[in-house]
Amino acid sequence: MSQPTSRTAEIRKIAKAGDGRAERLLAELLRDLFRIDAENVTINHDQYSLNSLNGFFETADGAFFFKFHQEEGEEVMSGEYYRADILARAGLPVDQPLLMSVLPGEQILVYRRRTDPRFSDVLRALDLKDEPAARERAVEAERQLSEAVLKVYLDTLHPVSADAVAAEPIHRLFYERLIDPPAGTYPGGRMASFYVGKDFAFPGLTLDWHTLSRCRFVVNGIEYRDSIGTLFDAAHERLAPTRLADAGGVTAHGDAHNANVWYEERDGAARLSFFDPAFAGEHIPTLLAEVKTTFHNILAHPLWLYDPAMAAERYTASVARDGDLLRVTTDFAPSAVRRALLDVKAEALWRPLLAELKARDMLPADWRRVVRLGLFLCPTLVMNLRAGATTHNPVSSLVGLSIAVMAGSEPVAGEDAISRFFDMIDPDRD
Repeated sequence: MSQPTSRTAEIRKIAKAGDGRAERLLAELLRDLFRIDAENVTINHDQYSLNSLNGFFETADGAFFFKFHQEEGEEVMSGEYYRADILARAGLPVDQPLLMSVLPGEQILVYRRRTDPRFSDVLRALDLKDEPAARERAVEAERQLSEAVLKVYLDTLHPVSADAVAAEPIHRLFYERLIDPPAGTYPGGRMASFYVGKDFAFPGLTLDWHTLSRCRFVVNGIEYRDSIGTLFDAAHERLAPTRLADAGGVTAHGDAHNANVWYEERDGAARLSFFDPAFAGEHIPTLLAEVKTTFHNILAHPLWLYDPAMAAERYTASVARDGDLLRVTTDFAPSAVRRALLDVKAEALWRPLLAELKARDMLPADWRRVVRLGLFLCPTLVMNLRAGATTHNPVSSLVGLSIAVMAGSEPVAGEDAISRFFDMIDPDRD
């Protein structure tokens, strides 16, 4: 029996179609939830709103910013959205909403409107035009935030039960996108609707899912051990919520991609603060806590995930099938600011966190596999990477799936930027 469409799902669907009714329905939702009369409702259409909607409205009391996150079938999923107070109590810099609804299908946050940019917009500008002084301020702001986040992780790190971990909403970003809840059918969810049984158009080559899922990638001469199908299967097994208690739990935002981070610059220095803690929790699996941040703020850039049309103009990618190997050649490369952010994330957060897990005898032997599988699911299940399905084209699709495999799989031999990152954070390495 199908579930009724939630109000937020309906509004997001109508807004995506460019239907002007969305603003009226949003005003009605705000009135019903908060007893406010919203005027001049404006919906933002930006590249980062993949599973959410945000915008502005006004009342007699001033100007406001709203945002909500909406998942397929959220009415039957476990966990609770928007526990914003969790992060504030833990001491993290977080913008507290003025109004909040956590009703199933009607989750929405309302903030006082700010003029500060999101960190995602600041970094995108640096991707397109590097300015060393601005880059240095941005990277230092990231370092300070990572240090603050690390302190909270270390202060809150604790043994957790499988049930406590399974109740956290963060699994909606990973495991629950692989299945059809509540039955748990695999493959299901976004994985099935995006990829299974579909065709994939790359430059000069089209493959069906059965073939693609079994091929291994060779990217710029580096061969990877696991196929896409193998990685999905491994993620379904290892990232099952009840299996993720082995590294303990922490208090975390869980989805702190930079479109959920304000960038405040004052007197030549910058600071960052969170908002939209849709997946915040106190028992988030330690090895998943920083995965979304690491991928979406660094490996997803520049351009290929959120601006695929621009990526196809700036980069090239080609592929040739060689038996069960796909030999990919591309000139895509991370920008200077993304390389610097990856170093900061390694030095200021991941390495000391893993070292503490090891010191407490809480570091699973397969921690690399767990983190890699989480990284792999970030791009493949946040949006459909098939060319022509949404906004992706043959070049961005090939680049995106190649990076997903590079994140998820160890190289057969040699090293790449991601394997070097894992070597940097490995507490067993000097």
